[in-house]
Amino acid sequence: MVPMELSPVTLFDTHVHLDLLPSGYILQEEIALAEKLGIRRFLIPGVEVSGWQRLLAVASTVPGVLAAPGLHPLAAQQWNEDSKGELNRLLAEPKVIAVGEIGLDGLLDFPSATVQEKAFRGQLGLARQAGVPVLLHCRKATGRLLEILREEEAEKIGGIWHGFSGSRETALAAIEIGFALAFGGPLTWPGARRSPEILKDLPAEWIVLESDAPDQTPHPHRGEPNRPAYLGLVAGQVAAVRGWSPEETARITTANACRVLGLG
Repeated sequence: MVPMELSPVTLFDTHVHLDLLPSGYILQEEIALAEKLGIRRFLIPGVEVSGWQRLLAVASTVPGVLAAPGLHPLAAQQWNEDSKGELNRLLAEPKVIAVGEIGLDGLLDFPSATVQEKAFRGQLGLARQAGVPVLLHCRKATGRLLEILREEEAEKIGGIWHGFSGSRETALAAIEIGFALAFGGPLTWPGARRSPEILKDLPAEWIVLESDAPDQTPHPHRGEPNRPAYLGLVAGQVAAVRGWSPEETARITTANACRVLGLG
């Protein structure tokens, strides 16, 4: 498998931790390599409060990079009046276009489900108040996450379901409330079955791309840190599954990302 060839249409990486690249990886070099493959727009999600200023610094200095500060479920215990106020302040920054990555993780023993839900609801409320979309993280908590999204009127803001690996029923439920589904490295892994089947039947207007670098490395580079340029491998696999040309894949997925994220 080789990366999709350079397309005249820009690819949009909707979930990439450019602020958390491994030691030895030089950000400007990684961006330059990605740009050679037509990957020119990037969205960095937040993880914990201490990293918010770092991701804003990257977004403010690298062209094409935008930010989505938020608390990952593993950092949900950091949600309090101070972090709420700081996040609310950051939502006024011009490079901040979403809140993320937020949600529920049923594989975590800590923080508790109660703590995760409080942080999730609080961040959804801020996003709804500011009129910005959210980036969702969900593992082993799909039913509860969908329930909370409906209760918190998340259809008013929508967003992107990061690393989607759920069922067709979950995909349709997410789409119904305005969430695009992001496909990344796991789509390329040998033996992947459900993700390609789901991708093949989805409405085209709800498919977006993500690398999740430095995590979720695509085939044939598994075992190495993921790189932003490897989004080309994901794009190539999406093109193969959908029967699209490289140009169609770039045009459709980038237009979808811009629409759900409220970008021109």
